[in-house]
Amino acid sequence: MSEQLIIFDTTLRDGEQSPGASMTKDEKLRIARQLERLKVDVIEAGFAASSNGDFEAVRAIAAAVRESTICSLARANDRDIARAAEALKGAARSRIHTFIATSELHMEKKLRRTREQVLEQAIQAVRFARNLCGDIEFSPEDGYRSDPEFLARVVEAVIAEGATTINIPDTVGYAIPELYGNFIKNLRERVPNSDKAIWSVHCHNDLGMAVANSLAGVQIGGARQVECTINGLGERAGNCSLEEVVMAVKTRRDYFGLDVNIDATQIVSASRLVSQTTGFVVQPNKAVVGANAFAHASGIHQDGVLKARDTYEIMRAEDVGWAANKIVLGKLSGRNAFKQRLQELGIALESEAEVNNAFVRFKDLADRKN
Repeated sequence: MSEQLIIFDTTLRDGEQSPGASMTKDEKLRIARQLERLKVDVIEAGFAASSNGDFEAVRAIAAAVRESTICSLARANDRDIARAAEALKGAARSRIHTFIATSELHMEKKLRRTREQVLEQAIQAVRFARNLCGDIEFSPEDGYRSDPEFLARVVEAVIAEGATTINIPDTVGYAIPELYGNFIKNLRERVPNSDKAIWSVHCHNDLGMAVANSLAGVQIGGARQVECTINGLGERAGNCSLEEVVMAVKTRRDYFGLDVNIDATQIVSASRLVSQTTGFVVQPNKAVVGANAFAHASGIHQDGVLKARDTYEIMRAEDVGWAANKIVLGKLSGRNAFKQRLQELGIALESEAEVNNAFVRFKDLADRKN
């Protein structure tokens, strides 16, 4: 029996941190319902303490969504955690996600706290949260750039206090896949009680490797939760893309040996809803959800796909919610694709010579148009 990979969607929290992507309560609720149809395991609905509007959005989602665990982010202080717990009261399943920075850079320049002060604050936060909610996630912000020995002390302590998920963020997208995977692996080996919690990865895309780093954290590091967003939405260069992680695990199950709960046929609908709501256009060549992800313009590719789809497609367009793949006719198209389009349009030419003549004229026109 294969293991389960938990999909934690943070489109409504970390995704909303993308400049210009702010969402209203009603917009968040619509997206949350689509995420529920997508069968996302955990929905991070927002940061309840950040504003009254976000508090109300988290509360509305907690009341409306019954199939997914609803999560709220909270800094490692009693006020934030109590606010998150209050917003989550109506949830069928709730999680509080608390965090504090652990890298030397962040502790010195941002928090202006010593290692011991940060350690104590993390312990107190998880202890307080555990009394309000049974499902507690802890994140050491900028974890990947933290001293491994100190990070291990923090993680061991918060697990002892009742943290059920340990998330190791690559907050600034600095990681390299192999190094990040081994970082998670070595950290788990350093922490004596590591088996008492689920390990999670949260990677940013500043160097374009968020998905690769996340999958390395899973395959090499042994993480069993991936934090991601629809369309890779997020601050700066974005977050790990949900659709890419899910389809990588599904398509290469031979390698990962993991299952996901996700209903992949809902992926395109989720992508479109998030794009329409935020105004962030999905680039045409975006994997899985881009307009060209299943489109073929080259005659060689078109001929192959028409003869056997898997010559040039490792996934079926229908499996992620597209109606079908696309054969795009243009100057690069081949005769086979042109002939099939004639048949689809109900245009019957009497002989192969007429087809050939029409194809020559089509190519001439395509050369001028393109």
